[in-house]
Amino acid sequence: MTQTQNDSQQNPAKAGVRTYTGGCHCGAVRYEATVNLADVSRCNCTFCTKFGNIGNVSMKPSAFRLIKGQEHVSRYAREGSPNSRSFCKHCGVMCFGAGDVPELGGEFRSVGVNTLDDVDPSLLTYQYWDGRHDNWQSGPRSSPWPFQPTVS
Repeated sequence: MTQTQNDSQQNPAKAGVRTYTGGCHCGAVRYEATVNLADVSRCNCTFCTKFGNIGNVSMKPSAFRLIKGQEHVSRYAREGSPNSRSFCKHCGVMCFGAGDVPELGGEFRSVGVNTLDDVDPSLLTYQYWDGRHDNWQSGPRSSPWPFQPTVS
């Protein structure tokens, strides 16, 4: 095994673009996603914060394929939002999302890095977005945005 192959097994962010499989805890929902794990992000919006802010990786819709379990998927979207999260009706794991954010390149799919098979999220480097304040135009940064409560 070469050092490069060993590095990419130890740290998937060094593997470049490749196809990963993933799914929910009970196995009812399975997907494939072609992504670069050097581009993992965390967001501080209210949904991501309440979900646990594990980390997501986004891709164009053509790079995502649900391979099993469409009938086991339920979808959540905030009223009026073009963005949604899909989760398993049986075990409750949120596996992937979909949406359209023009500031981030338009239509996308995303997967939670914690739902990828054989990927250790602790080995990944994260970029942080300020979704709580719809501050997408500022782009990502390498440290979390300061927490500021939303006004109700």
